[in-house]
Amino acid sequence: MDRYIDKFITYLEVEKNYSRHTTLNYSVDLREFSEFTGSTVLEKIDYLFLRRFLAHLRTKEYLPRTLTRKLSTLRSFFKFLHREGHIKNNPATLLMSPKREKLLPKFLTEEEVAQFIEMPVGDKTASKRDRAILETLYSTGIRVSELTGLNTEQVDLISNIVKVAGKGKKERLVPIGSKAVAAIRDYLDSRPKQASAVFLNKNGTRLSTRSVCTIVHKYIKLMSASRDISPHVLRHTFATHLLNRGADLRSVQELLGHVNLSTTQIYTHVTTDRLKKVYDQAHPRA
Repeated sequence: MDRYIDKFITYLEVEKNYSRHTTLNYSVDLREFSEFTGSTVLEKIDYLFLRRFLAHLRTKEYLPRTLTRKLSTLRSFFKFLHREGHIKNNPATLLMSPKREKLLPKFLTEEEVAQFIEMPVGDKTASKRDRAILETLYSTGIRVSELTGLNTEQVDLISNIVKVAGKGKKERLVPIGSKAVAAIRDYLDSRPKQASAVFLNKNGTRLSTRSVCTIVHKYIKLMSASRDISPHVLRHTFATHLLNRGADLRSVQELLGHVNLSTTQIYTHVTTDRLKKVYDQAHPRA
């Protein structure tokens, strides 16, 4: 089984050009499946065998969205095996996806995000870096992995444009606000070591996504906020505030780097105040 998995992962990396993060998720899911199959040969794996595997996954109390992802991995894997002629029939075609829970993304109010971004203070390079990180995440809406992957040549501080390498290694141009530009310039001017990466750790090497999460949680504690805020919440907040202020869905889709508009539509939730304001302005008898 492992050799087929290796072939599939290579296919995703080379032919589909999937990101390292995505292929890692596929690999983790399929290694779990490989452990379950044990010595069972590929030809013996049928629809009922896959149902038993899904039942096994449910005993681990995975969230519905995690089960959906693992099922999607299986479908893609067996579709690949069938297309390549390794199996005569695809046993995964009849598998039904579990119902996914619909969770609205968490976001901060404009007042909360302003307070949060202004938490890093002082003249130390680390504080200036942290301020630049928070400003950039909210100003651009980019993913944490996209932020940590930024190189200095990708950030045009004159034209206020950032070139982002997104999922599937697809590049897009994202505007960046003047406050974020000022914070980045202040940080770059203060750091002692020049490097290709924009954001560095204390050793002068590229900052990791885990370190960014640690930084965000640090300032949440300092703000004494009881809410569960992750770096991704700033991305949610970015999208929500744009839509609340009248941006169209297609533009937000482009800025976020979403392939499908349906992915962006989850951000069409609006606050009660926004709904009331629209109603008061639009209804003739409001």
